[in-house]
Amino acid sequence: MALKPGTPIDDYVDFADLVDMFLIMTVEPGFGGQKFMTEMMEKVRRTRQIIGDRPIWIQVDGGISLETIEIAREAGADTFVAGSAVFNSPDPAEMVKMLRHRAGSVQ
Repeated sequence: MALKPGTPIDDYVDFADLVDMFLIMTVEPGFGGQKFMTEMMEKVRRTRQIIGDRPIWIQVDGGISLETIEIAREAGADTFVAGSAVFNSPDPAEMVKMLRHRAGSVQ
């Protein structure tokens, strides 16, 4: 289930058992290269609280970089969309490795 920045997670608590993943948009959908909205980390934390022990992923999309991926991970996200950080990098493969490392997944 995808949630835009203005959509409250509490409106969807009853659907938590029906989804495999919550996608929390950390920018307004529409175009790449936008600034990461740190205020969405409260929504990530609240979503993690709602999920509890259930095997449901929290993905964040928008403004993910080497700095913001750590902020999102600490808030409770476990999957990340990092389009601009990767595709605007001089070495996309190396950027993916660095992002994975910062996210805590050294693979």
